[in-house]
Formats: sequence, C-alpha cells, structure tokens
Amino acid sequence: MTRQFKAVSIRQLRALAALAETGSITAAANKLHLTQPAVTLQLRNLQDLAGIPLIQRRSDGMQLTDAGLEVLALSERIEAAITACETSLEMIAGKTAGRISIGAVSTAKYFVPFAISGFLKRNPKIDVRLVIGNRQEIGAALRGYNLDIAIMGRPPVDLEVETHLIGDHPHVIIAPTAHRLARTQDIALTELACETFVTREPGSGTRSLMEQLFDTAGIQPTIGMEMGSNETIKQAVIAGLGIAFLSAHTVATELDERRLVILDVVGLPVVRQWFVVTRKDKVLLPPARAMLEFLKVEGPLFLPRTDRRIRLTRPSARGKRN
Repeated sequence: MTRQFKAVSIRQLRALAALAETGSITAAANKLHLTQPAVTLQLRNLQDLAGIPLIQRRSDGMQLTDAGLEVLALSERIEAAITACETSLEMIAGKTAGRISIGAVSTAKYFVPFAISGFLKRNPKIDVRLVIGNRQEIGAALRGYNLDIAIMGRPPVDLEVETHLIGDHPHVIIAPTAHRLARTQDIALTELACETFVTREPGSGTRSLMEQLFDTAGIQPTIGMEMGSNETIKQAVIAGLGIAFLSAHTVATELDERRLVILDVVGLPVVRQWFVVTRKDKVLLPPARAMLEFLKVEGPLFLPRTDRRIRLTRPSARGKRN
C-alpha cells in the first residue's frame, strides 16, 4: 500500500467492515444508518487510498479481495483499540470499574458462570459480558479481537496465544439407564459399532474428539441425529434415541438423578484439559487482567467434581457377557 494510506479514516474502515458482514451496499448502509451513496463514497475513497482493489463483485453479492481482508483485519484491531481506550477513559473518570468480554465453548457453560460469579463477588462494579459458542465460533471471536479471554479445550493453532491450564476435562459415553450394556464391565469400543449416536454439530470440540476416538479404533459410528446443544442431546439419550459421547461435566445432574448412566468402555474417559486463552497481541486492561489471574489461580475450584461421579454411577452389580 502507498504512503497516502495513512490518511484512511475510521468511517471508511467501518464501511468496509459493514460490507464484508452484509455482502451488499444497501445492507451496509442500513447497518451504518447511512445512505447508499455515502457508503459508496467511503468505499471508493478507501480503495483509492489503498491503490489496489479491495472489493470484488460476484453474482451473489460483493466480497473482499485478499487486500480487502488485510484492511478488514486492520479495522478489527483499530476497533478493539478504540474500545479499550473508551474503557480506560471511563475508569480514569470514575464512571465504571471496567468491562470484560469472555468467550467460552458451550460445554464450559457448566462451570464458567460460577467462576464469573465468584469473581464478581469481589469486584461487583465490573461489567462482564459472556459469549457462548462452539469452538469455531469462539476461535473466530478471538481472531476478530472481540474477546479479552476465552475458555476452551483446544486453543486455536493459527493465532499467537497465551494459554493457562485450568484442569482436566473428562469425556464419557452416556446411555439411558435401561441400556443393554448399562451393567456390563470393560466394554470394547468395537461393541458400540452397532449403536446409534446422538452427536454435537460439526465444528464442536466434542464432535471432533469423538471422531478422533473412533478413527483410532477403525470404527465408523452410526450418527442418528446432530444437535447443537448438550442439553438436547441428553434429553434425546434419556428418551432412548441413542447414546452419546459427551463431556462428563455436562451430565452430573442426570447421573445423580439416575436418568443416565456412563458406559464402562475400555479406554474411557478420554481426558482433555480446560485452558484460559488470550491473544498475545491483545492489550488487557486491569479488569481483564484481574479476571485472568483469578481464573488461573481459582478456576480449578469451579470445575465439576466428576471423578467421584464416574465411579459411583457405574453399576455396582456387573453383568456378564453372553
């Protein structure tokens, strides 16, 4: 890009970001509450400053070129810096104790709210925004500088991040209490090849881990239903629609109430870890740094106690194989 690109304005960058999100000038104008000619002018001036095409037209709308995507990344960094500056100024002015944006993969919702509650009891004036999504969605939010902190099992491999271990994250296979293998010990994974599995959607960390488990054993499981919610999957298993591979942290209540059982499968539970993740190039303001330190030190205290439940919910009377 040429030296004159230093004259770029925030309005031009926001016009490009709105176009990238909506795919059309009309929709971008509506999002920004501007007229179409005004948005067109901002984009034309931005492209003139860049000196190379930033936008290309397609039959299904408009999209950014590689150069446009590079400028969009600049826009996201600038927007994050503006938000951080606003928060700092509000803190200096005594208007607020600050804001924190936290993202967590959906399975983490079974303990993250309790951790946030523990933090807020000590810091009641801090405003915490929690976003829940699957691994791909939380990773995208990190890339877009929309999060201060993320809590997930597998940190993104395409970002420079800092990770801090919280604790173990076991995964098990659950079934209805009347399942044929509910009282069987040391079940081989191959014995589940004929079972129907209710699974999370592609893109979720749990789904990826399940696929790795069966790929290693050379088994192609039968997928009955795909669902984007652990709660829905649990209800489907209780209703007898199949069995499921899920985080043990998501089924503690159902195990205690004896509505579900954990199958005693050889090699399970599969234990992964929970991490607190931050971007290395993301400037964390004092509230976010305080939350990060809190999670690093006290985060493990909020993890569900699954080891005891896994042992106790396996039936004491073991069945014999036929």
